Amino acid sequence: MEDLKKTAEVLNDLIKINNDRIAGYEKAIAELPVADVDLKALFSSLIEQSERLKTELQQHISAWENRVDDQTTASGKIYRAWMDVKQVFAVDDRLAVLESCEYGEDAAQKAYRQAEEEEGISTAAKALISSQKTQLLASHDQIKQLRDREKVE
Repeated sequence: MEDLKKTAEVLNDLIKINNDRIAGYEKAIAELPVADVDLKALFSSLIEQSERLKTELQQHISAWENRVDDQTTASGKIYRAWMDVKQVFAVDDRLAVLESCEYGEDAAQKAYRQAEEEEGISTAAKALISSQKTQLLASHDQIKQLRDREKVE
């Protein structure tokens, strides 16, 4: 049996994860040197992706009277703090930025995996979660591929 309150909680958590992802990529863009135009463009497109995913989640629960949460999660704040520390030691290091971003993508995948496994959420919400997880996995793999390429160079 589906529980609308439980579904809204799970979807609100995913909205938070997307907020964290947006903030993380905004931080990465701010830390990158001017020469890294390719990464800035990629990170901007990933911000747009999270904005789109967040909107889908918000629309899914907007019919209910649950509050759509626009705060970031504690784990997201830890991710950004970790990225800040990494930048202090690795200024102008594309590999370090990509590793930080991959860390964030791993966290998003974990959150979506846990959301997918939640019992009692609506079938429509599960389908949305699964679809978004697949989209985010493609982004994760793109970041990982770039990171691997940097390791070789």
